[in-house]
This record gives sequence, C-alpha cells and structure tokens, in this order.
Amino acid sequence: MKKYRLVLIAAVLAAVTGFPTLAADHGQPPVHWSYGGGAGPEKWGELKPEYKACSAGRQQSPININIEDTLNSEIGAIEFFYKPTPLKVLNNGHTIQVDYAPGSSMTVAGHRYELLQFHFHAPSEHRINGKRARMEAHLVHKNAAGELAVVGVMMNRGAANGTVAAIWKHIPHELDKVVAVDGVTVNAADLLPAKPQRFYHYMGSLTTPPCTENVSWFVMKYDVSVADSQLTDFGYTIGSNARPVQPLNRRFILVNE
Repeated sequence: MKKYRLVLIAAVLAAVTGFPTLAADHGQPPVHWSYGGGAGPEKWGELKPEYKACSAGRQQSPININIEDTLNSEIGAIEFFYKPTPLKVLNNGHTIQVDYAPGSSMTVAGHRYELLQFHFHAPSEHRINGKRARMEAHLVHKNAAGELAVVGVMMNRGAANGTVAAIWKHIPHELDKVVAVDGVTVNAADLLPAKPQRFYHYMGSLTTPPCTENVSWFVMKYDVSVADSQLTDFGYTIGSNARPVQPLNRRFILVNE
C-alpha cells in the first residue's frame, strides 16, 4: 500500500440530520422513496429534482472497500468524546434512529464534529472485500461549518448487544414520532469496536435521498456483535434497508492503522 496524506475537504451546504422527512409539493401528491419496487434505489434520482445526486452524483455511498487498493493515511486516531444520552428513539419507516443530546463529539485531524444521531442498516451498506456484515450502525456528526462526518460500524452475529437491546425494547409503533424514554440512557461509545483507531476513510454521500455528497466517511475496520434475535427483530420492524454499493469513480480509500 502506498502512503497518502489525508486532506479533509468537505462542503456540505445544508445541515442534514439522518433521514429527511419527505413533504409534498403544494398541490402534488407526496413523494415516497423505498428500498424496492418503483421507488427503489435505482429510481431515487428520478423521484424529485432534489434527489438528482442519487443518480448523477460521482461521490456516492456506500462503496465496496477493496483492502488491497487502500492507501496509508497519516490522519491519526479519531478521538471520541461520547457521553450517555437520554434515549430518544424514532421509527421513520426506513430505519430505527436515536437522536443524541448536545455535548458528545469526535475530533479527527483537528476537526471537531458533534454527534447528532445514530441509526441502523441491515444488511450492512458498505462491503469490505465484497462481503457485507449482518448490520451496520451509522453515527452521524456535523461540525460548526455544517460539514457532515459519518462513522460506520459493522455488526456481525455474536453475543447480544446491550445498546441495541435497550433501543429495540422501546421502538415506537407510530411512525415519525420521537419517543423519549424516561429513565433510560444509551451511550454511542458502546457501539464502537475495540480498536476504533483503525478505520477506512473516503469522501462520499448520504446513503438515502437526497444523497448529499461531500460527506466524510470513517468505516471502522473491526466489527461489534449483535444477536440473531436482534437482527430478526429489526427485520420484522424495518425489513432490508441497505442501498446497493456505488461506483468508486477514481476516489481514494485511505486506511488508518
């Protein structure tokens, strides 16, 4: 692998937190996207002008990470400053999402990003050497300039995940309503693998409409465990919610060891 110095360049023009709520244009029926059928990923870019990047973008996510093609990074370790947060959980029909209280952040290459929320995809959206994990957690951050950074954590079959258990126990039955659970806290740090300083980095996009680009991605090299029953429960509630991998289009993928 060659040595390559990471230069973080991001220019997200709008603050985006998680999956956008789709609103109808005045006088028009609401536009709904999905993971299959006529409103599936291959059609997202045609559903609304705002979703054009989903089909026309050149830096889309997720991607397949071919380890042999990665370049060494000198970015250094990510510093995580996560605190427990009161559990606020949302079922938006596309994922299960936990909204995070202000005050938790990560710092990478001198840039501080506030943790906004985390959510889940099953199976994983990113692939490593062509292989998917059973699930992937996305920890969504934003800096003071409005630039987004997402940490992706692969989750594979193993012991039950305590953080997932706490969230799954309180999944709302009503869509698009944030439910605050009294007396329950979760900590995003418990979703990080044992060696979070080892990760893959590339510039990509949101993996759902509007597929906004210039998102800094940090995909953890090592995974965490999740029980079969937890995967099954997610499948019953959400189903498969993984966008297919997108063309790399001559982007660099960096590895931090």
